[in-house]
Amino acid sequence: MALFMGGLIPESFIEELLGRLDIVEIIERHVPLKRAGREYQACCPFHDEKTPSFTVSPQKQFYHCFGCGAHGSVIGFLMNYEGLEFVDAVEDLARHAGLTVPREVSRKARPSAGLYELMEAVASLFQEQLKASQEAIDYLRNRGLSGEVAKEFAVGFAPAGWDNLIKHLGGDEKKRSLLQRAGLLSEGKSGTYDKFRHRIMFPIHDRRGRVIGFGGRALDDDGPKYMNSPETELFHKGRELYGLYLARKSQAKLDQIIVVEGYMDVVALAQFGLRNCVATLGTATTGDQAELLFRAAGEVIYCFDGDQAGRKAAWRALEATLPRLREGRQAKFLFLPEGEDPDTMVRSQGGEAFTALLDAAQPLSEFFFDHFTAAVDMDSIDGRAKLVEMARPQVDLIPPGVFHDMMFSRLEILAQHRLSRAAGPVFGGSPNVLPGRKPVQQRTPMRLALAHLVQNPSLVALAGDSGRFSGCELPGIEIYRELVDFCTKHPNMTTAQLLEFWREHPARSHLITLATWQFPGEEKLLAQEFQDAVTGIELQWTELQIARTPKIVDLGPDEKAALLQLQHHRQALIEALQGEKS
Repeated sequence: MALFMGGLIPESFIEELLGRLDIVEIIERHVPLKRAGREYQACCPFHDEKTPSFTVSPQKQFYHCFGCGAHGSVIGFLMNYEGLEFVDAVEDLARHAGLTVPREVSRKARPSAGLYELMEAVASLFQEQLKASQEAIDYLRNRGLSGEVAKEFAVGFAPAGWDNLIKHLGGDEKKRSLLQRAGLLSEGKSGTYDKFRHRIMFPIHDRRGRVIGFGGRALDDDGPKYMNSPETELFHKGRELYGLYLARKSQAKLDQIIVVEGYMDVVALAQFGLRNCVATLGTATTGDQAELLFRAAGEVIYCFDGDQAGRKAAWRALEATLPRLREGRQAKFLFLPEGEDPDTMVRSQGGEAFTALLDAAQPLSEFFFDHFTAAVDMDSIDGRAKLVEMARPQVDLIPPGVFHDMMFSRLEILAQHRLSRAAGPVFGGSPNVLPGRKPVQQRTPMRLALAHLVQNPSLVALAGDSGRFSGCELPGIEIYRELVDFCTKHPNMTTAQLLEFWREHPARSHLITLATWQFPGEEKLLAQEFQDAVTGIELQWTELQIARTPKIVDLGPDEKAALLQLQHHRQALIEALQGEKS
């Protein structure tokens, strides 16, 4: 089941939803598709290209771009194209299909009814109080903020005092409880009071534009300079970005997105025409935030102070970014002079000058290797060995593709040594290498069998008794047997439905790759190719057992008979494969 704010979405509902929808119809609302044989094609909406490499399969209910690697079900498409969370995408598609998302409320899940409405009311109240405060207006004018931009970002003001919100919106116990749940009240020795006081207020929106939290900038030195809403039912700071909703709203498609550290930085850059800016919320950049950034734009520029703290924050952002650098995505880093921030620089130098700085930002690859080479003695063998020891695990975090290969080659050049390139353990190779780090290319019997099952689960009827693989130790056999068992129970699923069920499975990334393999030919030929693949797996297992058997002179009568039976079986399997090929 998938967890969301109201509870759990049953897997059976996801299956029903995907069964009701046509991925071609949904994608065609956003991307013009053209028929190409059994599939549809278009130029990919996730990266720039002139020749169509984006394909949509009605049979699999699955899309895949052979250029940038984007792929998934119709749910995944909406998540990537609209920048939605899984649950939001499901709810949008459910409305399209005329379905209601069932809510199986768990003990941990708490309904958010009334909270969104309350947050909107609070944001409106703060805006009204800004208009009534000459002190706050003067502060924003002195910071160079225009009234138009302040209105666009719904900037507000929380006056001094302990019970402003309580008096205006906490009239009864139920309303006060909502304020508490929204993280807007604090508890002290003298009772309950407003958390935000004497601060410029910046509402934080989710991807739908709903207010889920606030950031406050103090007008004096009483207390912390910046304060964010605490974690609540609505607000999880590691999964949100300030300004993302407005950045996406400002342009139909963002080519680039700039990440800064403060609310005023985002607002100031917007005033100078840079509407593609967002800010982290007082924490190091997380993996969830990095994924949100790349869903919004193909290029991300992280902008940090050039001091030690800024470079440390930049490195954390790089670590969060590496596992998400699939084809068509790139990241850069801009380090500002010490004591400067985007707000002060854009106001002193102007929008064009700041844009020039962005154009000269350091590519991630340069920042990556500069970081490691500065920490070791590159003139010694020991230093270069240390470089490999530190950098190799980070390079292995990059998904398979051209960028991964180029980073690996650069590491080899710096190390002055050729490094081994092992495949992941699911399909053979070193168990110390994380799965999914290198592209699957060779069409082995195991990969072919898995690919056919993923693309057409009904072929499981031809798989035969999987009990003959009992005790088998071939790489990938556990996944094969698990997939056979799953497809036996769900033979009528589409590829998209199957992969949604396997969303949390560690082998999902491998199965997604296999789901994109092309199998030209008629259904009869595909069925035979699947059977041949299963026969090939059985042949490999038989040969492995024969290879492990001691020499025949060392065997007893029963062991000799067993070996002879294995040899006869191997020959029968070979003849079966040769017979099909002839």
